Amino acid sequence: QVRLVESGGGSVQVGGSLRLSCEVSGFTASRGCMGWFRQREGKKREAIAGIESDGRIITTDSAKARFTISRDKAKNDLYLTMSNLNSDDTGTYYCTASPVDCSMAYPHGMDYWGYGTLVTVST
Repeated sequence: QVRLVESGGGSVQVGGSLRLSCEVSGFTASRGCMGWFRQREGKKREAIAGIESDGRIITTDSAKARFTISRDKAKNDLYLTMSNLNSDDTGTYYCTASPVDCSMAYPHGMDYWGYGTLVTVST
């Protein structure tokens, strides 16, 4: 059974940074596609970034230059490093995975989802 558990969310001030982590079990992070999404209040869920098993990164407008996705194959974990946060970044951030390449799976075909971690950016 695939299980994705996000952590690292919390409250941060505008301009601050956070590093989200996703602990993966039942799925080999060294294969397939993994990615991050977010859901902001009143807005549609949006893709942030995906990463292939070979390390290639798929970015979106949401990620811009402030978010960096990475994966640790040894630990089987996924990360999202966020910097210069603003209040518009407040929302729930989700870790996702798919056994197929990101070219096919990201963003509309991800198979597995975590429950999310809440990020709140305040002044």
